[in-house]
Amino acid sequence: MNDLISIITPYYNSSKFIEECVNSVLLQSYSNWELLIVDDCSNDNSKELLLNLEKKDERIKITFLDNNIGAANARNIAIQNATGKYIAFLDSDDLWESQKLDKQISFMVQNDIAFSYTSYQSISEDRSDIIDVINAPDKMTYHDYLKNTIIGCLTVVIDREKIGDFEMPNISSSHDMALWLLIMKRGFDAYGLNENLAKYRIVSTSNTANKWRAAKDVWKVYRQFEKLSFLYSVWCFLNYAFNAIIKRI
Repeated sequence: MNDLISIITPYYNSSKFIEECVNSVLLQSYSNWELLIVDDCSNDNSKELLLNLEKKDERIKITFLDNNIGAANARNIAIQNATGKYIAFLDSDDLWESQKLDKQISFMVQNDIAFSYTSYQSISEDRSDIIDVINAPDKMTYHDYLKNTIIGCLTVVIDREKIGDFEMPNISSSHDMALWLLIMKRGFDAYGLNENLAKYRIVSTSNTANKWRAAKDVWKVYRQFEKLSFLYSVWCFLNYAFNAIIKRI
C-alpha cells in the first residue's frame, strides 16, 4: 500500500493560510504523494511565497496561470497534470490531520473502495473555534447525495484507476457536488470513514460562505447538469436545505 496520491489544491490570494495548509501535507504519515498547487492568477504578491514552498520539498509542484479561470478550472488543470493512482482534494485554506491519507487509503484498499470521504470539522478563520463536526455517513448513493450534500471536498479521495478520467464542471461553488454525482452515475457509490481527519476553515470571502449563491448553484446542478424534473428538483432541494440545517445543529 504505497501508491502515489496526487493532491489537488487551487490557490487564489490565500497567502494568509497556504503555509499552514502545506505543512499539514508535509506532516502526513503517508509519504508517497505529490501536491499540485495551481495559482489562479493571484494578485496578493504571493508568488515568492509559493516558490519558497516549492523549494521545501520536491513533491510540491506549483503552476502559475496567466489568467484567472476560477477554482473548478484550476482544479482541472491540476487533475490533468496529476500522475497518481489516487486523487485527493485540499483547498489552500484547509487542513488535514497527520493520519488522514494513511487511514483513508487503508480504508479504501481493505474494502475495495473507489470513492471515499471522511468526517471533518468546520473551524473559524483564525482556528480559535470549532464551529461544528460533520460526521460521515457510511454510504451515499446518487439519490442519497442529491438530497444531502454532506461530502466535504477536502475529505474526498478517488481511485482514478477504478473511476476513470474526470473533470469538474465549471460552476462557482458546487462543482464538487456535480463531480460526485457524475462519478455516482458511473456506478460508484461513495463510502464514508466516520473519523474526523480534516479541518474546513470558514473564510468570509469563500464561495460557500455565501449561502444564497451556494443554494442557487445547487439548484443549477439539479436542473442544468442532472436535468431533473422540476418537482423532483424541488423535493431534493427541500431535503438539501433541511439536511444543511440539521448537520450544523
